[in-house]
Amino acid sequence: MVENKILFIAAIPAILFLLYIVFSKKRTLKPVHPFNDEDRSLLRQYVDIYNELHDEKQVEFENRMQRFLSATRITGINTEIERMDELFIAASAIIPILNFPRWEYINLNEVLLYPGSFGENFNQDGAGRTMAGVVGDGPYQNIMILSKDALRDGFINKSQPHNTAIHEFVHLIDKTDGAVDGVPEFLLSKQYVLPWLNMIRQKIEEIRLNDSDINPYGATNEAEFLAVVSEYFFVRPDLLQERHPELYELLSKMFGQYEKV
Repeated sequence: MVENKILFIAAIPAILFLLYIVFSKKRTLKPVHPFNDEDRSLLRQYVDIYNELHDEKQVEFENRMQRFLSATRITGINTEIERMDELFIAASAIIPILNFPRWEYINLNEVLLYPGSFGENFNQDGAGRTMAGVVGDGPYQNIMILSKDALRDGFINKSQPHNTAIHEFVHLIDKTDGAVDGVPEFLLSKQYVLPWLNMIRQKIEEIRLNDSDINPYGATNEAEFLAVVSEYFFVRPDLLQERHPELYELLSKMFGQYEKV
């Protein structure tokens, strides 16, 4: 009896979260604010890829961010959503798919922003809060959860090739073909699938032998490898090209090269 009561108490965060998802689907979307000079100043200061685009491509980038924000709810859970957060989330969504003009995130309805890391039961306090981002599945389908701390750190702290939000959006892209397996069929032409799989095996082995600067989390499985090296590709492409030229070349084919100014 006591054990059952303990299990029920432990499940309360997940139950409350599931109820939130069910009832939040009835909410209407808020109007999207037009971009202004302050928004563009934030993009220029923190989003390096935006600065690398010529004027016409920057306008496209902004327009696609606007479309994303109009179609996707962003909800703060015990935290306030600021304009910086909206821009960082939208930029993270568009960066991997900018060279695919017809791409839309049909498998995402809402992004929940937590103030910090959280646990597997979506708890925001107590032990085991090791998660900074997750793409929902099952009853949490079409929902992404991000830590505000991790979201901002990915754009403000540029000393490391990490960006949690880009990581999670790459998982969504990978998921579009029905399997989160590290082989995004929408982005990867058939002739590159085998070279990509061989590259994954090689690089994971290097990580496991402690002979790589790639985040060790990338050795978890093929899907996490794709997400981790995509962070590296978009945050520090110069460093990736220098240290892993063949990997950089395959990721360039997968995502396409951004046009420079």
